[in-house]
Amino acid sequence: MNKKIDANALELMDRLVTVKRVSKTVKGGRTMSFSALVVVGDGNGHVGYGLGKAGETAEAIRKGREDAKKNMIYVDRNENDSIYHRQIGHFGASNVVMKPAPAGTGIIAGGSVRAVLEMAGIKNITTKCIGSRTKHNVVAAVFEGLKGLKTPEQVARLRGKSVEEITS
Repeated sequence: MNKKIDANALELMDRLVTVKRVSKTVKGGRTMSFSALVVVGDGNGHVGYGLGKAGETAEAIRKGREDAKKNMIYVDRNENDSIYHRQIGHFGASNVVMKPAPAGTGIIAGGSVRAVLEMAGIKNITTKCIGSRTKHNVVAAVFEGLKGLKTPEQVARLRGKSVEEITS
């Protein structure tokens, strides 16, 4: 699941989660720059996120897109385009609870969580953010949760059992 992914071989879409104007106070006054949080994915299991900082918004978004391509993961999905089991992602003070949902439910999630799940190709899921709602931390928490997902085959292999024994 955590294999290195060649982002150049994929047809990637990107979604801008947030752009913030940030300032740094220096001896001569304040210097303004921009910070952009970008999520990229192919809608078929591959997804990544990145943070770009630059003096102009377009350059910050480009840097964020490049950073996101370097931090890509693959997410296994079940036949309903949902996740296999309930998962909680933690990052900083943000926690994101993700629950599988039957076909036709759609994505029940907030803006930053929705961007990640749509780019990953997950179509039926229920989520809830608990704790800090900082967009960067929420996106990172979703990624930590998605990294921890296991398929029934992986769980069966770990336990030394068959998939039928585990799913029944």
